[in-house]
Amino acid sequence: MSARPKHIEFAPPAPEGTGRSVGASLVVHALLIVALTAGIQWKQDNSLSVEAELWSAVPMAAAPKLVEVEAPPPPPAPKPEPAPKPVVKAPEPPAPNRDADIALAKKRKIEEEKKIQEALKAEERRKEELKKEAEKKAKAKLEEDKRKLEAKKEEERKDKERKEKERAEKERKEKEAKKQQEQKDNKVSAEEAKKLDAIRKENMKRIAGLAGASGNENATGTAMKSSGPSDSYGGRIRARVKPNITFDPSSVSGNPAAEVEVRCAPDGTIVSRKLTKSSGNTAWDNAVLKAIDKTEILPRDTDGRVHSPLLLVFKPND
Repeated sequence: MSARPKHIEFAPPAPEGTGRSVGASLVVHALLIVALTAGIQWKQDNSLSVEAELWSAVPMAAAPKLVEVEAPPPPPAPKPEPAPKPVVKAPEPPAPNRDADIALAKKRKIEEEKKIQEALKAEERRKEELKKEAEKKAKAKLEEDKRKLEAKKEEERKDKERKEKERAEKERKEKEAKKQQEQKDNKVSAEEAKKLDAIRKENMKRIAGLAGASGNENATGTAMKSSGPSDSYGGRIRARVKPNITFDPSSVSGNPAAEVEVRCAPDGTIVSRKLTKSSGNTAWDNAVLKAIDKTEILPRDTDGRVHSPLLLVFKPND
């Protein structure tokens, strides 16, 4: 067996002064033990009782009584400084407990998730309320539109009924006017027939009395004597019609003439009138026609006859 080497290769060198350090440590510990022992013995109770009396060697007389003299007032005591407030140290936090922290963190997380869920539910409820409110408003608007549409239809129906009534009333009035016109035309036709019959009879009388005609040899007529109106007949007719004319002559410029053909029955009753030539002023023409209608009967001529037809001329400024 080979001998063990004294020094291991690559090992750190031994520290210097190890022996001195150990010796100094032993000396310090011995001194410490001695000091502790002496301290314990000093605190032991070694009670000793000692008595003594004091005597004066030379007798001494008493001093005179002290007269009290008012002493000046003592200076005011200095105001004591306030004691400093004790510093209260905050209690040191307890040592962290990992399990408790984990449980607390889980609890907080659960509470946060619960709050989030409640907030989401509240938002859903709010959206649902808004949706219901919107549906309610839409339904109310739909009902309002429906009501307006029904009211509009009812108004259109009433308007249609009103128009139908007006149309029916108009047709009825037109039928009545047509009927009256037909009756009037029939009356005129009857009067025309009477007139034609009277003319026929006159013609028969004239034919029967041609031998006694009073015309000259150049006469072209067929009557026994001239049958034209007298010179004053036109003035008599204008005098009868003019008071019935309602018109302001200053409203028309010039003196336009309106020509009217008038047909009369043998007794002078006006059967018909027709505007043959307008004066150019509609108001004057209508005033003349209304005046003739209002006159109703024309005067007879000097021979007692009423000439028909007659062509009458009216001017506003005559």
